[in-house]
Amino acid sequence: MSDTRYGSSPITPIEQRPVQDVSGVMGSRIFAWIGDIVVVFILSWLLVVAISVLGVLTLGLGWLLFPAVAATAFVYAAITIGGRRQATWGMRMAGLRVETVNGGRPDALAAAVHALLFYVAAGTVGLWVLDILIGFVRADKRLGHDILTGLVVVRA
Repeated sequence: MSDTRYGSSPITPIEQRPVQDVSGVMGSRIFAWIGDIVVVFILSWLLVVAISVLGVLTLGLGWLLFPAVAATAFVYAAITIGGRRQATWGMRMAGLRVETVNGGRPDALAAAVHALLFYVAAGTVGLWVLDILIGFVRADKRLGHDILTGLVVVRA
C-alpha cells in the first residue's frame, strides 16, 4: 500500500496544518447549501421518473428501487466532493471547496460520511444549531461534522 494516510494520527496539530483561507466561508456555505438542495431535488426527481418508467416496463418489479432515492444526496456528495474539483455544484457556485485538514483531497467515503453527518444534524434542530455554533466559535470556521470527518471548507 502506497497510501500513508492511515499510518498517521487522525488529529493534526495546528502547527503542522497548512494555511487555509476560511474568510467568509460561513455565509457562502448557506448559499452553497441552497444550491445543493436544488440540485439534489432535481436529481431525485429525475431518479423517481426513471424508476417509475422502469417499474411500468418491468410490471412493478422496478418499483423496488424507490428506496434508492433516499441515497441521492449521499451519492451526490461522494461523487462531487470526492472528485477532482473537491466541491459540490453549490459549493462551486459559492467559490468553495473541501480539503482535509492536511490540505489534501478528500476521498469519496469521507465525503459521503460528511454529508451523512450534516443531514443527521440538520434533521434535528438542536444538533444543527450546535453544529453551526461550533463553526462560529472556531477560528478555522469548521462545523461539527467537519471536525468529526477531518475536513475543512475553504475558499476555492
